[in-house]
Amino acid sequence: MSRNRTATGTTVVARLSTSESKAHWLTDLLVDKLDARDVVLASSEPTRHAWTVAVYFHSIPDQTAIRNLVANVIGKTAAYALTFETLAERDWIATSLAGLAPVAAGRFLLHGRHDRARVAINRIGIEIEAALAFGTGHHGTTRGCLLALDRLLKARRPRHILDVGTGSGVLAIAAAKAGRRPALASDIDPHAVAAARQNARMNRARAFVDVMRADGVRGQRLRARAPYDLMFANILLQPLKRLAVPLARLAAPGGRIVLSGLLVSQANAALAAYRMQGLVLERRILIDGWATLLLARPRRQPVEALNLAP
Repeated sequence: MSRNRTATGTTVVARLSTSESKAHWLTDLLVDKLDARDVVLASSEPTRHAWTVAVYFHSIPDQTAIRNLVANVIGKTAAYALTFETLAERDWIATSLAGLAPVAAGRFLLHGRHDRARVAINRIGIEIEAALAFGTGHHGTTRGCLLALDRLLKARRPRHILDVGTGSGVLAIAAAKAGRRPALASDIDPHAVAAARQNARMNRARAFVDVMRADGVRGQRLRARAPYDLMFANILLQPLKRLAVPLARLAAPGGRIVLSGLLVSQANAALAAYRMQGLVLERRILIDGWATLLLARPRRQPVEALNLAP
């Protein structure tokens, strides 16, 4: 939804003041819909009892398309209230991200470079590079996946890990660092792939995190590593439903699948698709209007022959 490069040294930013719940919904969906190089932030305004959503565009945005997207998510009134501004020379993206507080999820702490010293010895710190930070972990979907991972790691250490639609690579990095096991991360967006690789290097996890470009679960390298003990898919309802069959086939007996990117109202629809493949629900995590589902493949089920041809 962006077109043409901005003038050298300038950044276009869109802002909207709204309620906390709407801010979280809008932020998560914009992260998925916009270009990976655009940065979406949500921050609270205690004095006004409101939240502000800000989008920093890497190129000149299509304002009509952005307003239509906002209208579809939280209504036309909000779309009309959305403002656009061109900022003067300055690294506004890095400056704004520097003000984000660390996010805790179980033993994990997602933070910016400026908060490295705040990571306690009993925490697993995950640093996100400001210039590449789309999907910084400040959303209920990512926090839900990390909480599910934290719960799983208390009982077992998965040997083979897959993160489908990895985005910034947070989930693959977290799983690899905590379990000291290799993780494969895939994304169809080349900018997301580059960002995830950079974040893995910055977090000293490049030896454990292998990032590849792939559409869903297609790709010989991805299939060759199956079956997986743990898989993440933090995307949206429709692609999650389409992935139900192939993800179930990639899961090892006793393996776990963590699904997110779902509104609470969408969770049962996603769950139904995976139950049809024999998976069972172990835990449902609800945060800020978003649902994360932790599913298990019973050990008694045999591993099916992979039939995942494009």
